[in-house]
Amino acid sequence: MLGSIARSPLNVALRRTARTASPSFTSQKRFLSIHEHLSMKILNDYGIATPKSIAATTPEEAFQAAQKFGGKGMVIKAQVLAGGRGKGHFDSGLQGGVHLIKTAEEARDLAGKMIGNKLITKQTGEKGRICNAVMLAEARPPHHEYYVAVLNDRSTQGPVLIASNQGGMSIEEVAHENPDAIITTPIDFEKGLDDETALGIAKKLGFTSAKQEAQAAETFQKLYKLFREKDATQVEINPLAESKDGEVLCMDAKLGFDDNADFRQEEVFKLRDETQEDADEVEAAKYGLNFIKLDGDIGCLVNGAGLAMATMDVLKLNGGDPANFLDVGGTANPTTVKKAFEILLASKNVKAIFVNIFAGIVRSDYVAQGVIEATKALDMTVPLIVRLQGTKEKEAKKLIKDSGLKIFAFDGLDEAAAKAVAEAAAQK
Repeated sequence: MLGSIARSPLNVALRRTARTASPSFTSQKRFLSIHEHLSMKILNDYGIATPKSIAATTPEEAFQAAQKFGGKGMVIKAQVLAGGRGKGHFDSGLQGGVHLIKTAEEARDLAGKMIGNKLITKQTGEKGRICNAVMLAEARPPHHEYYVAVLNDRSTQGPVLIASNQGGMSIEEVAHENPDAIITTPIDFEKGLDDETALGIAKKLGFTSAKQEAQAAETFQKLYKLFREKDATQVEINPLAESKDGEVLCMDAKLGFDDNADFRQEEVFKLRDETQEDADEVEAAKYGLNFIKLDGDIGCLVNGAGLAMATMDVLKLNGGDPANFLDVGGTANPTTVKKAFEILLASKNVKAIFVNIFAGIVRSDYVAQGVIEATKALDMTVPLIVRLQGTKEKEAKKLIKDSGLKIFAFDGLDEAAAKAVAEAAAQK
């Protein structure tokens, strides 16, 4: 698990490092995210205190769930895997994915405007994400809100606990405006958080009494236990609240799990909701392909994340825009290459395809065979630019030459990229 260092914006911000990237590029995620109501259940399984909550998948279920709160104040939250839900809006016209309500009738009405509709937030983009469920939780007014997270840290090469007494807001903003308000504590992977360290963190955060300090310390320890035993990449609680009635509660939860651990975390990975993911990215993953849509018009088929980044950079330098990040990895064969082409061509935005392979483990001739088969089977009309280097390079070039197909083959990266940009522009 430690080999998978969390790459979330949180990790970057808290280490106060800078990073540059193309505005249209989104980092490939290597972790599973699950809905809040499922995260709350996992917290409860570890004895971690949360407000009472119930999930509902229909307006009527929401009505019935709300009745179980006995007329007390409730919060209804859209279950969409995206941040900024409270400030988002639905394509149904409803503003906000989080609302404070008092009656079961309100729960039914709001659920009807959320479920089956798309929530648009800063993180989802204009397409939004479908809301298939809502969560109703008891309203527990906070006396004070804190922030706590357990995650893997690149600098210490181990897990750390991040804590702040400024919770309920963007932790990235806190890190930028008041970095001294954040406490970072390395954790021994095997031993975990000992009582003294956990209590020391709670005291620094400023809970109102020894009772709350002890509750908070115990919560920190249980969060790390969950983190380790579930192969998590991130356990984020924002806010962790000291309620007005004197309890320390996890009011919200964001859990991420390492994809490499799916073989031993079967129950966790059953919680995956593919409706929250791009359908093409889900299909690509079935074939071992790493695929992410971008905003350009040049489809990229490469092997290796480093070469993918270099390919996108050289296209940008030549005045073009990549339409995707598609990495066939080291196991490419004719079948996976053909599937890659099918995924690329599914987008109407793609005006040219640039295949850039540096073969080491993968064989160039296998890639060439897949390119030829895909070109014939899919009746391709978009220009195809191919650059193949490395293992079985001569055989690959011969296959392409003998195919008789209109494939633009190059040895140089820059000239190949320039051709891809020119061909894409000519199709507009």
